[in-house]
Amino acid sequence: MTSSVEKLARDMGDGKALFSAWCGLPEPSIAGYLARESGFGAVVLDMQHGAIDFLTCTRAIALVAAAGKPCVPRIPVGEFATASRLLDAGASGIIAPMINDREDARRFASFCKFPPAGERSWGPHPAIVLTGLEPNAYFARANGYVRTFAMIETRQALDRIDDILAVDGIDAVFIGPSDLSIGLSNGARLDPAGAEVTAAIAHALARSKAAGKAAGIYAPSGEKAAEFGKLGYGLVAIASDITFLRAGAAAMLKAAASG
Repeated sequence: MTSSVEKLARDMGDGKALFSAWCGLPEPSIAGYLARESGFGAVVLDMQHGAIDFLTCTRAIALVAAAGKPCVPRIPVGEFATASRLLDAGASGIIAPMINDREDARRFASFCKFPPAGERSWGPHPAIVLTGLEPNAYFARANGYVRTFAMIETRQALDRIDDILAVDGIDAVFIGPSDLSIGLSNGARLDPAGAEVTAAIAHALARSKAAGKAAGIYAPSGEKAAEFGKLGYGLVAIASDITFLRAGAAAMLKAAASG
């Protein structure tokens, strides 16, 4: 039987978009509640721009796993050692921001994969509990189910996307449309829905497919998530817990006022 921790690799390969919640608030139960929404196939925990620290992240991973879903933290820029610790805690994958070239990708992958594919050291005790696997079975299977997402957010990264995808141990790219719009405009504007970014989103997906690898992307709304899913993205993270909270409050207040 496939454990919740191993589901990410399986579900991203079934040809349909896997929709994920996105959490940045530093309360583990929020991720746990969102994981119990049937439409979410995974939960992303944002340690880069959210207020989630390592301890909060590990507690959230356990709650998400208890709901039968995989958890994918986004680490802060360059904190690859944190990726290893989160995988030990039971994360199903890692999103690493600002992966701009082959060397960035190689270093990231080396912290996420066990030898001989990488240099991840042994100590996944919580992950073994969450997967229900024996240690040797976990070691044999982890490299196959852990998913590494290299974020493509700059012109440099987009220009070198084939080099990044060619690195052994990189399983997918992940597109950040807002940062990509800043990078492609040389800092002139924030326009994640602009024509240049839209073309880059299609290009990144095409290059991923050509490399036989997957692609994920952030969507600011459900409508945009549907668009990216139809385009062929395998993992689509929708909005954020703050957005969900504000949208729910606005809907309740509108209903109250109409009464």
